[in-house]
Amino acid sequence: MLNDLKRVIMLTTNDVAKVYDTILSIPGMNDTVKIDLRISRKNVLLLNHVIERGLVVKDDEKNDGLLSNVPEENLEELKSIAGQYLEKAGLIELKEKLNELGKGK
Repeated sequence: MLNDLKRVIMLTTNDVAKVYDTILSIPGMNDTVKIDLRISRKNVLLLNHVIERGLVVKDDEKNDGLLSNVPEENLEELKSIAGQYLEKAGLIELKEKLNELGKGK
């Protein structure tokens, strides 16, 4: 019985992308919201890295995943938000220096 339930619940990547696209199409999803986010500088740096890493996918991965249905302007907005948080935390220069260290590998 549990195996039957698992088979019914399993969704393909395409199905998940359709659900995600449907959620993004709900009225009001484009409305702006103000978020008062108070996190440590360490977490700002980590969040920036996670956002950048998540947005840098290979073209074949992009076609199969959720990002295939997300407009490019939304992805650019996420990059911008990540950069704004770095700037507000005063971490832009540190991030650049860390990137330079990482390139030396």
